[in-house]
Formats: sequence, structure tokens, C-alpha cells
Amino acid sequence: MTQAPPATRSSRRRHDREIVALAVPAFGALVAEPLFVMVDSAIVGHLGTPQLAGLGIAAALLMTAVSVFAFLAYATTAAVARRVGAGDLSAAIRQGMDGIWLALLLGVAVVAVVLPSAPWLVDVFGASDTAAPFAITYLRISSFGIPAMLVVMAATGVLRGLQDTRTPLYVALGGFAANAALNLGLVYGVGLGIAGSAWGTVIAQCSMAAAYLVVVVRGARHHGASLRPDTEGIRASAQAGVPLLIRTLSLRAVLLIATAVAARLSDTSIAAHQIILSLWSLTAFALDAIAIAGQAIIGRYLGAGDPAGARAACRRMVEWGIASGVVLGLLIVLARPLFIPLFTSDPAVKDTLLPALLVVAVSQPIAGVVFVLDGVLMGAGDGPYLAGAMLITLAVFAPIALLVPALGGGLTALWWAMVLMMTVRMATLWLRTRSGRWIVTGATR
Repeated sequence: MTQAPPATRSSRRRHDREIVALAVPAFGALVAEPLFVMVDSAIVGHLGTPQLAGLGIAAALLMTAVSVFAFLAYATTAAVARRVGAGDLSAAIRQGMDGIWLALLLGVAVVAVVLPSAPWLVDVFGASDTAAPFAITYLRISSFGIPAMLVVMAATGVLRGLQDTRTPLYVALGGFAANAALNLGLVYGVGLGIAGSAWGTVIAQCSMAAAYLVVVVRGARHHGASLRPDTEGIRASAQAGVPLLIRTLSLRAVLLIATAVAARLSDTSIAAHQIILSLWSLTAFALDAIAIAGQAIIGRYLGAGDPAGARAACRRMVEWGIASGVVLGLLIVLARPLFIPLFTSDPAVKDTLLPALLVVAVSQPIAGVVFVLDGVLMGAGDGPYLAGAMLITLAVFAPIALLVPALGGGLTALWWAMVLMMTVRMATLWLRTRSGRWIVTGATR
């Protein structure tokens, strides 16, 4: 990073309070999201194995379709935070509304694609003849909730940019409770089966979107911001999101390549790999919460024209990322006797899993730095650099990962390749922050 003035104890405490105030609620909201699928799985699982298999396929397709639009939250957070830092709350909310309108338009477009192509998508995913009808039913009904899911993403970005991560937590918890109650009532009470689970989730998602819109509309009226769609603003939001979309797709490609390589190694390896990925996702939520705080805080400092404050906040968040990574790594090592039996009793899977799991534990401090710097550069609106850096990382990782089976390596070797991928990401992000080129002050970048 570029040199920042020596931090005083009071400034460190101020940054710590800001990070905790934003990161802790953000972590709660992030954890609540996958609980939707877990509740659906638990309820549908009692209907039968074909229904559960169909749900698993449809849920994977839905999450893939939605996750590529994560830029709706990231880009909106950065843009709104800059306006907040500049002291223009009306423009901040107006910027957020552009992101929400974009989310709604994209959601409608996705529904138009998913509805007619659901049978083909399920078939491509390899669904069995018994599971396919249930997957198609769930996918088609749940697709009606995609616009609401994308609106929730964008509105979450608005509130994060406004330095509010508590409201998303409350909405996520309310949505989780509503989803559980609706699923139970519609699946078993009304007797709709897997269709009831899909409708329950759609209703819960629409309720969450409505709750967000009430908050945003109230803020818009209070600050005199227009709620009407603005073509230029929507276009600008889309253009700002394109680099982050490229970044997200590149990261998804890394994970897909890793899973494909693990599948080529052996059934034991892919089983162990999936267990590690579940743990990887859990630790990612904790580190991503700090990154979310970074997006909001850095955007606000740059919008306020305070590069020194942005540098100091960046430095402190890197320290938080390293410390969090060390703690998570130790927890993985210490909790492995409790964690592994929850997922498998197969001795072969356990033997394959353990050394790779230790590699993941060692890499957590690196992951901490990566997540934090990723959040910092997102908060700075440095999307084009993030896209290029992730493409470079993919280009380095792909051939090395694909050589693992050819060279006789196992799952542990594959996860060392994942560590290399994270190290390359850390190097590219570190070089950028050191250069200071990400520091562009003002209400817009």
C-alpha cells in the first residue's frame, strides 16, 4: 500500500469500531442466505429422495444464475458510499435507485430465459428421469423470485453504501423465518409438495424485496431523491458492473475447474473436495464480512476527499484480515475432529480429506488479505483492475490445476494449486494498493 501516516491508538480504535459495526451484521446476513436452501432441503428431504435430488439440481442452477449478478451489490455499495462521503445523500439514494431498477430489468430477463429452457437446463445438469420432473417444477416456480432476489442484492448494496448493515441482517433473519414457516405450511399443511417449497421461497424473497424497497423509498422521500427510472443512470450502473461481472465469472471458473479436476481424481477425492468447499464457503463468509465493511468505509473516505483516511483504513483492515485468517486457520485445525465426522464416516474419504484440510488452514491468512484488498478496491470503484487481475489469476491457475492428475497428484496437490491461486490474487491486489492508483477522490470515480 502507499504509505499512510503512523496510526494513533485513537484512530485505530475508531477504525476498529467502524469495521466491527459494519462487519458483524454483514456476517449475520451472509450466513442467513444459504440457510434458505438448507431449510428447503430439510423440508423437501422428507418427501423422498427424487424430490430432494430435484431440489438440489434446481437450487444449484438458481444460485448460479443469481450469483453472477453479485456486482449489483458490490458496485452499488461503492457508488453510494462515495456520494455519502461527499455529503450528498439525495444523490446517493438516486444512485442506489438506478442499481435497483437495473436489478429489476435483469431479473425479468433471466425469468424470460429460465422459464422456457428449464427442461433443457435440468437435462444438461444430468438429472435422472425420476428427479428431473421435480427439478423442472422447482426451477420454473422459483424463477419468479429471481427479480426479487436481484432487487434484494441491489438494495443491500444501497444500505451498505449508506453504512447500514443492520437492516440487511434484520431483513435476512425475517426472510429466513418466513421461508421456514411458508415451506412447512405449503409443503405439508396444504400438501403442495415440492411446488409448495418453491412458492414459499418465492413469497419470502418477494417479502424481503418489499421490505428493502420500503426502507429505500422512505429514505428517498426524506432526502428528495427521485424514484423514477433514469436511462442514463441505469446504463452507468450496468457499465460499472461489467468488470465485476468478469471478475465473478473468472472466480467461478476457478472453482468449477477445481471441482472438475477433483472429480477426475476419484470418487473419494470429489467427496472430500466437496466437504472442503463447504468449509471454505463458511470461512469465506467471515472474511467477506470484513470486505463488505471495506467497500463501505473506503468508498465513504474517497467520496469525502480523504485519501489519508482511506489509506489508514485500508492498512487497518489488512491487519484485521490477517488476524481473522490466523484465527480461522487455527479453528480449522482444532475443530477437525468435530467437523469431519459430520460429513463422512468413510475412512478413505477422511484420509484424503485431512492433509488437504490442513493446506486450507495454512492458507487462511492469505485469504484474509485477499478478501480485504478485494473489498478495498471494490469500494474504490477499481473494477477494471479487479477484472484484469482475476483473469490473470485464472490463466495461471487453470493449466497448473489441470496438470495435477497428469502428474499423479492428489487432492492435496490440487489444494496447493488453490493456495497458489490465492497467492497470485494477493500479489496482484497488493501491487495495486501499493501503487496508490486506486485512490481517486470525489463523489464519482
